[in-house]
Amino acid sequence: MRIISGKFKGKRLIAPKNLPVRPTTDMAKEALFNILNFQIDFNETILLDLFAGTGNISYEFASRGTSQITAVDQHYGCVKFINKTAKELEVDIHTVKSDVFKYLEKVRSSSDIIFADPPYDFELADFQKIPYYIFENSLLNEDGVLIIEHSKFTDLSETNHFSESRKYGNSVFSFFKK
Repeated sequence: MRIISGKFKGKRLIAPKNLPVRPTTDMAKEALFNILNFQIDFNETILLDLFAGTGNISYEFASRGTSQITAVDQHYGCVKFINKTAKELEVDIHTVKSDVFKYLEKVRSSSDIIFADPPYDFELADFQKIPYYIFENSLLNEDGVLIIEHSKFTDLSETNHFSESRKYGNSVFSFFKK
């Protein structure tokens, strides 16, 4: 895994092999950030990274100047790796070890970008719970966007607040807005 742009461009990060993760590919990540470059000011963005895994997406935002980042994952090893890497990069990433759905039920702070990368084998109903909780609890700021990464075999186009999707190889990013 490598950071593709910004202050830490080219930095390679090696995650422990025992983490239950599937990091976003460089190709898909580069395409996603090409879209976001024209839509947001990274320095002013508040990011919530759900199912954060290795923290891959959080580091990309931090590398581009985002300083308000919260990364949520239920696996202790993932949270530990994110904390270790954030310390090495000297960036502030607030980590939360929690089941994402329990977190979304309780959190009351809002974000500009919410990125969710749940397991690709989630049931459709579990994928749909993510935007449900986010919009039901008003967790997106005005003009904010929820991005869910999923496999090409999952179709979220009938989910409330769906805006568009973009496919990159086997990965799809579905965008949701108010």
